[in-house]
Parts: sequence; C-alpha cells; structure tokens
Amino acid sequence: MRYAVSVALAAAMLVAACGDRDKRPESSPPRLENGRVVFSEGNPQLASFQSDTVKPGAPEQMRLTGRLVWDEERTVRLFPPFAGRVTRILVKPGDPVVAGEPLALLSSPDFGQAQADARRAQSDFALAQKNLERLRDLLAAGVAARKDLNAAEADYARAEAELARASNRIRLYGGSGEAVDQNFALRSPIAGTVVERNINPGQELRPDVAAGAPAMFVVTDPSRLWVQLDANERELPRLRAGMQAKLRSNAWPEEVFRATLVTISDFIDPASRTIKIRGTVDNRGRKLKGEMFVTAEIEGAPRARVQVSEKAIVQADGKNYVFVEEAPGRFARTEVEVDGVREGSAGIVSGVAEGQKVVVEGNLFLYRLYRQLSGSAAA
Repeated sequence: MRYAVSVALAAAMLVAACGDRDKRPESSPPRLENGRVVFSEGNPQLASFQSDTVKPGAPEQMRLTGRLVWDEERTVRLFPPFAGRVTRILVKPGDPVVAGEPLALLSSPDFGQAQADARRAQSDFALAQKNLERLRDLLAAGVAARKDLNAAEADYARAEAELARASNRIRLYGGSGEAVDQNFALRSPIAGTVVERNINPGQELRPDVAAGAPAMFVVTDPSRLWVQLDANERELPRLRAGMQAKLRSNAWPEEVFRATLVTISDFIDPASRTIKIRGTVDNRGRKLKGEMFVTAEIEGAPRARVQVSEKAIVQADGKNYVFVEEAPGRFARTEVEVDGVREGSAGIVSGVAEGQKVVVEGNLFLYRLYRQLSGSAAA
C-alpha cells in the first residue's frame, strides 16, 4: 500500500513538471532589421556562431628570384691596348692586387713605336729649345731677323705640344719613354682581387678583336656584390628604390643576407617579360659568389588596411561579404574589397575597420538566412 502511494506521488510530480515545461515561452525565430539578422536572446542557434577580431594589415611580402654579379662600379675588365705577345703572367685568379700592380708582360712592337715617338719628341723639343735660345741671343745682338725668331718660337711650340702628347700616351699605359724596349706591362687600375684570367704565355693578342673576346683579366672588389632580380609587371607598383631585401641561397640555407634595391629598370625584358631590378649586397664575409642564384624576400607597405581570417569571406554574385557582429545576436552583412589571400588571412581594403568582430564559423548559414529573410520581406 505504501509502495503504491509513492509511485502515484512520483507520477503526479512528473506530470506537473511536464506541464510547467510546456508553459515555458519558446524563443522567437530570427528576423531582419535594417539589413541586420537579429536573433532573440537565448536562441540556441547562437552557439553555432564563432567570431574573430579584424586585425591591422600585415606587410606584403614579395618573393623574387635572381643572381649575384660583380659590382660594376668596383670592377674592371682589361683588354690589350697594343698588339703583342704574352711573355709573362704575374698573377693568377684569387690573387689580391693593388692599384698599379702589373698583371702580365707583353712584347709589343706597337708599344715600342709609342716609346720611340716619345724619345723622338724629347729630342725634337730639346733641339727647338736650344734653337730658340740661340736666336734670342742673336736678335739681342742685332745679327738675327725678327722673322727667324718667330719661326723658332713656332717650332718650339710644336715640339712642346708633340712632347706632351707622346709622353702622356706613354704614361697612360705605365711607361716612361726613357727606353725603347717594347716591353709593355698590363697594370690593374684598381685594388681588388683577380677573379678571371683568359690569357696564356706566348699568346698573340690584338686590340682590334678584343670586342668579341673575353677580357684578359677581370679585377673586382668582391666585398660588395650586385644582385639582379626579376619581377613581374603586377609587382611593379609595390617596388621602389631604397627598399630592403632578404637574400637566401642554397649554399647557406640558414643565413639571411641583406640587400638594398638601387635601380628599377625603365623597360620590360622582351624575352622574359620581366622587370630587371638591381641591388647591392654587403659581402665582406666573402660567403656569396658571383653568378650564384638567390631568392629575395621583400616586404612592402600593405595596400590592405586590415586583414581578416579567410574563413570570414563569403563570395556571392561576384562580390565578397562578411558578417559583422555588432552586438550579441546582431549580425550585419557588409560588402568588402579583398586584396589577396596569404597564409589563411585576407587583406581588406575597405568595408570593415580594425577591432570589429566578424563571423568565421556559421557565416554561410547566416548568408542563406539573410537571403531567405530578404526574400520574405520583399514578398
């Protein structure tokens, strides 16, 4: 009897509880207010949405390929100024040299002719000088005519000019003109390192074929190199002289070498359809080598003011939208201008501001609901 009363009491309590639950007010369906999708407080669908904060735009990073070359402002390529035969080579690739140091010796009849011209100019000048002094003395004594003195002065001026020309030509190539030995020393005009040698002992050289032949010697300062990069046309607006670049090479994969962009070409290469960019690289450690391939990472100012998660973007009808969470349960559909997607983040030029919250989970459901509610309102 006691058990039956307990069961009946429990059943009555269960029925009363069910009655109270049925009396609870149900949450109202979502609605559209001034273009916003609005959910009532406590709506269970709100648990399916997740938002993220709009962040400031990150610097754009361009990755270009290129190669290292000698710094032409610190490089000389030496060709023979005279025809002749190589009699001795004094340096080898890798040797450091100072300005004026001889690199090779040539036996050159053409250089011998230049030496002879200088010696003859010295003799002619000395003779013209003595003749001018003698006529001045004779004119002072009254035994010479003025026209003879004038002719002597003209001869002296011509001899002086010829001596200057012949002597300067010899000095230009490192000779003195005191002896006619036909021995020409090819000297380095700058201090640096010999990086190329393209002659052999006994080789005959001619200056008239130098244009189609490699240089006898290449001397450069390898402590600074040039980097030549190739860029596409669409990257041109983001490039400017003075920008910094991070260079990486396969030889040193863990190291970063700094470069500064110096010039941007004014034309597009017709073969590769790329724009040539030149920069300078500090190579005092001598780790980088000429003709080495490198990749460059260049950071530029972002065109996009802010960035959002790529998952926040809804593409429809050729446009991009996000849903901004203006308040709990209140979502505004906003059109945005997207400027590229990188590493899961989309750059936004306009449409949202830094610090706003945009929906990243459930935004497709929000868009379908927005379309549905908009259609119902229009009907």
